[in-house]
Amino acid sequence: MDLDLTGRTIVVTGGTSGIGLATVRVLLGEGARVAFCGRDGERLDRVAADLAAVHGGDRVLARRCDVTSADEVAVFATAVGAWGGGLDALVNNAGQGRVSTFASTTDANWRAELDLKFFSQILPIRAFRPLLEESPVAAIVAVNSLLSYQPEPHMVCTSAARAGVQNLMKSLSVEFAPKIRVNTIVLGLIESGQWDRRFAARSDASVDRDTWFADLARSKHIPAGRLGKAEEVARAIAFLASPAASYVTGASLEVSGGVSRFA
Repeated sequence: MDLDLTGRTIVVTGGTSGIGLATVRVLLGEGARVAFCGRDGERLDRVAADLAAVHGGDRVLARRCDVTSADEVAVFATAVGAWGGGLDALVNNAGQGRVSTFASTTDANWRAELDLKFFSQILPIRAFRPLLEESPVAAIVAVNSLLSYQPEPHMVCTSAARAGVQNLMKSLSVEFAPKIRVNTIVLGLIESGQWDRRFAARSDASVDRDTWFADLARSKHIPAGRLGKAEEVARAIAFLASPAASYVTGASLEVSGGVSRFA
């Protein structure tokens, strides 16, 4: 299936590692021009150079940006407008979760988590909306988590924030229609640096990586029998961001290996 992404301009926030980087690569592979950002300047430059070497420097724009800073996001949006002349899709790839119970979550933790989860969506959407409204195929894809409707008590703060983001995206899908489609990707357990760090800190050093991850999948009752890959998420994001999903808005696409307990 042709996603009709050739020549389209797409922004990916948090695009230097994990799901964000995998999404940048998939979009470039589909022929899009991709602008992405990250907070680590050295990593950003390194990733941009690698991508430009494969796909051409004219199709890659990398900018350092903290997406919880309105000023930095505004600068990024101005750069994208000057570079691409417009924008066809925005992929908001939010940060990692906070492991804490209600009892162990301080007021400062709550404020930091709510600020990160909400404003990493709100600020880019606000800044890039004028560019998106000029496109006939405009789309926003928010990367969210299964925690948004299947909360875990050891991640109470993140679960609550994720639920709020899910509600926000549904509201925007109505408010922005019909000019901009708004959808979410709802993730289960995906292989990431976070899980790699937990593997490195495992209690039994004799357990190899494949065995440790297989045991994890069993303990989490994932029907697919494994954790997902960043590339699998990226392909779903690319579809929702593309004109191929032209009649899909206000939807949540679950990428979880079947671990959801809801129909």
